[in-house]
Parts: sequence; C-alpha cells; structure tokens
Amino acid sequence: MSNKRTLFSIFLVVFIDLLGFSIILPLLPYYAETFGADELQIGLLVAIYAAAQMISAPLLGRLSDRIGRRPVLLVSIAGNLLGFVLLGFAQNLWMLFAARLLAGLTGGNISVAQAYITDVTDEKNRARGLGLIGAAFGLGFIIGPAIGGILSQNGFSVPAFVAAGFSALNLLVVSLWLGESLTAERRIALAGRARPPFSAAALLSALRRPLVGPLLHTRFFFALAFSLFQSIFTLYALKRFGLESTQTGYILAYVGLISAITQGGLIRIFTQRFDERTLILSATIGMSIGLLGWGLAPNVPMLLIALLPIAVAGGTLNTVLNSALSKSVQPIEIGGTLGLAASLESLTRVIAPPIGSALLKWIGSSAPGLIAGVFLIWLASYIVRHVHPQPVAANLPQHI
Repeated sequence: MSNKRTLFSIFLVVFIDLLGFSIILPLLPYYAETFGADELQIGLLVAIYAAAQMISAPLLGRLSDRIGRRPVLLVSIAGNLLGFVLLGFAQNLWMLFAARLLAGLTGGNISVAQAYITDVTDEKNRARGLGLIGAAFGLGFIIGPAIGGILSQNGFSVPAFVAAGFSALNLLVVSLWLGESLTAERRIALAGRARPPFSAAALLSALRRPLVGPLLHTRFFFALAFSLFQSIFTLYALKRFGLESTQTGYILAYVGLISAITQGGLIRIFTQRFDERTLILSATIGMSIGLLGWGLAPNVPMLLIALLPIAVAGGTLNTVLNSALSKSVQPIEIGGTLGLAASLESLTRVIAPPIGSALLKWIGSSAPGLIAGVFLIWLASYIVRHVHPQPVAANLPQHI
C-alpha cells in the first residue's frame, strides 16, 4: 500500500470513528432525560466516558506497541459497535451508563491511530501526518451533530443505531483495507530493545522523564484551558449573548472548520518554517490571546474574531505536541506515550466542566476566558524554561 493510501485509510478510520461519536454526544442529555435523569446524573453520564477513556487510552496504546496497531484498532472499534448497539436498545438509565462505559473503555484508540501515523511517516513529515487525524476529528465533529439532530426526530435510538452502522463500516475498512504498520521488518529492527513493561506505573513514570515530562505537562495544562472553553461555551453563549442552540452550533462549527483546515493543511506550512518548540510556544501564546478575547468580547462579531486564534492555536498545538512526544521516546514506546497524553486530555474533560460552571455561576461570563487566558500565559513561561529541542534518537532512553 502506498504511503498516501495508507494515510488516507487511517484518516478515514478516524473520521468514521468520530462521526459516530459526535452523532451521539450532543443527544445524550436529551436521551437521558427520557429515563428521568436529573442534572447530576446527566453530568455523570457525560463524565463516565471521559473517565473510562482516561484509563484505557494509555493501556491500548501500550498494548499496540506490543502486539501491533491493527488488532487493537479492530478490538476497540468492535467495542464501540457494541456500545452503540446497547445504547440503541437501552430501556433504562443504567443501560445508558453501561453503554457509555463500554464505549469509553474501548474507544480510547486515538493514540493507536496516532502511533500508526508515526510508524508510516518520518520525523520530517510526522506533524503533517498527525495533522490529518486532527482534521478528521474536526470534520467529524462538524458533520456528526447535524446528522444526529436530524435522525433524533425519529427517536433517540435511531442515531445510536446509525452510529453503530458507522462503527460496522469502520470495522470493515480496517479489516479489508488497513494493513499492519508494525511490520515484521520493523519488529526485527526493534527486537534489540527492551519491550516496555505493560503497567500503569511504567507509563506514569514518563511524567518524571526530562524530555517527555515537560511535554506531557504542557499537554495537560493546555488541554485543561481548552476543555474549559469547550465545556462551558454553550452556557456562556446563552448567558452572555442569549444565543439559541442552533446559533451556538454554527459558531462551534466555525471553530471546528478552522481547526480542521489548520491541521489538514496549514500545519504543513508551519512545520516547514518553524521548529516544533517555537510552534508550541507560539500556539500557547496565541491561545492565551484568544481566550482573553473570548472573555472580553462585547458582541458576537468580536467573539468570532477572538475564536480565530483559539481554533488555529488549538489545531497547531494538538498536532505538534504529539509529533514532539513521538520523537522524545524510542519507537517501541510511542503508542503508550501518546496514549498517556490522550489519557491526560481525557482527565481535563472530567474536571473542566465543574470548574467552568463554578466560574460562570459565581464570578460571571467573562471569568472562564480571562482565567484560562492568564493561566496559559503562565504555561508559556513554563515552556520557555522546561521544553527543549528534541535530541537525536540515539540519545533517547531505552524504555519508559
């Protein structure tokens, strides 16, 4: 399979995966309400998926380092399929929770897809390849909610079964079209290095490593600020500007489209002109400016201007951080390391919503943006002090 076809295949896998996920996500609160769920239970239903993914992502990533990317992708997609089917057949609230728990435990496969990209790209083209995954994310989140909204007119079980159909299609794509990126030759090349231990303790030890730790810290703190924006934006738009759900959806689609363009195209230009450390620092500063503008925006046109650097910076940093992380470890460790990064991001999606809600309720609609913006100014200073250019692979530690 040619490199272009391989990249397109993994793009398609991620896009279909995210399409099914985003069809369901906006409808979950309404689906849960039909079973009498209160606000706390709805919040827990949303959080349980992120919490399960936080646990599974690094383990799936590390497992793919040991047995290959393709079998882990197949198992995780099959788990997603079962989760959507269970969601569609749900007769009570506990079945909704069981469905989202299963989907979360098996759905942390983005790190495996990212590791697949690192297997088939060199260091020069890695950020561009990883950007395709981000573009697939963005497009999935733009198209999926619209499809889900239309399908939900016939009942909330219908979108769940359609999402299951997309998972079944994805399973077929991986089975028939996507080969194994950890080929026999690549396994032989890595055979002289110690196989990384399959344990949570071994993965968490990465946080203490001089090269990997600062990048993971940056990933966590940046994701915390961005998750604060994502989780609270709908309530912010309602409270500050009185926007309806349709209007808010258009604005979020605008952000998603810019992010997809950044990761699918602009990232190639950025990485050709600047090193990754410069891009990480610049994106952090750009995001802080955008978040401060979000907090201070007096009207919707000014809000749209403020969201532009948020979308560009978010798309840039998500891609470049993963590329830098993949170059900070040995090839046999990439899946587990990217999985840990995905796990930290999932953790922010658990803790950011209550923080944002508290800021919005107790301080005001400007508070989430202003506090997140100031927080990222601190993060920029941390990057200057702790994130250094990547060394050559020969000087990297042998295992996590």
